[in-house]
Amino acid sequence: MADTHSWTPPKVWTWEKGNGGRFANINRPTAGKTHDKDLPVGKHPLQLYSLATPNGVKATILLEELLAKGHEGAEYDAWLININEGDQFSSGFVEANPNSKIPVLVDHSAQTPQRVFESGSILVYLAEKFGEFLPTDPSKRAETFNWLFWQMGSAPMLGGGFGHFYAYAPEKWQYPIDRYAMEVKRQMDVLDRNLADREYVIGDEYTIADMAIFPWYGAMAKGLLYDAGEFLSVHEYKNVIRWADQLYARDAVKRGRMVNRAWGEPSSQLLERHEASDFETKTQDKVATS
Repeated sequence: MADTHSWTPPKVWTWEKGNGGRFANINRPTAGKTHDKDLPVGKHPLQLYSLATPNGVKATILLEELLAKGHEGAEYDAWLININEGDQFSSGFVEANPNSKIPVLVDHSAQTPQRVFESGSILVYLAEKFGEFLPTDPSKRAETFNWLFWQMGSAPMLGGGFGHFYAYAPEKWQYPIDRYAMEVKRQMDVLDRNLADREYVIGDEYTIADMAIFPWYGAMAKGLLYDAGEFLSVHEYKNVIRWADQLYARDAVKRGRMVNRAWGEPSSQLLERHEASDFETKTQDKVATS
């Protein structure tokens, strides 16, 4: 193995500011707020505070799918949280999510607003609230949870593991890249085998399990994460590619991927979403020329 880096851990770890690659300016070993700022609140009961990362778009895809099915109560305001600037450490955000991670949902439809944090929790909360995309049949429901929690447990190896060391770490080290590349390929194979004889993740029914897995593993299968498609030979996972293409073609998925997006083609960026018409009038290409 070419990697010759070696380090002997001290008896007591101490934090070195600036150590952490691309996100060093916001990483720290303590929780809590860094500044006082209330979260904005729009006119709809559902208030989403997010960014269009793979975890963030899970919630917006589900909300757009609910609206497409005619659930007017799923109308929502989506506010941009710039995690590179530390927006997630404001007093208002920390009150909504003490873990300071996006996305976070606050439901004002009850007398006391209900906070919902962790992307998987948001999916379950909304699916149960509106009675959609989470089967009532016990066997299908269990299978949906199986795959939802598979994603929640597996994706950190893809993002925080492979993604960090391959794309964001200040130096390229062979050992961690090899270790996490092996695990990501194993996970892709798990999903590919599952989709060999299933249209969707749990079978013939589209569920929140698909919405959770797709932004991570669908994007990876299409070579859209970390510029690592060739490196990981993602063309091998033909069943995942077929499934991903099917989801990418859904109108609600297209809209959900645009919300709180702050990069890419200006026409694909809807920094905030407050009305369905915003997709036609407030994307960055429209705003820039208005």
